[in-house]
Amino acid sequence: MNELMSHAVDLMIAGMGFVFAFLVILVFATGLMSKIILRLAPPEPATPARTPRAKPKAPTSVDPDTAEAIKKAIAQHRSRHKK
Repeated sequence: MNELMSHAVDLMIAGMGFVFAFLVILVFATGLMSKIILRLAPPEPATPARTPRAKPKAPTSVDPDTAEAIKKAIAQHRSRHKK
């Protein structure tokens, strides 16, 4: 039984060592590929600064019939959705 546990621990340590070594190699390979891509890829074009858009001007006057319809719609909505 003791020999079986010894083999199990040896196998576990070997497996963990292989996984660790693979992950270390993967990190270095990824870093190397990133550096290669940065050298070979064309530079990104500079994006122009955003200029704020002019807000559309609201009409100076609203038709009285339209204003009345809006008021009635708001009142109806509020009466239906009271908390």
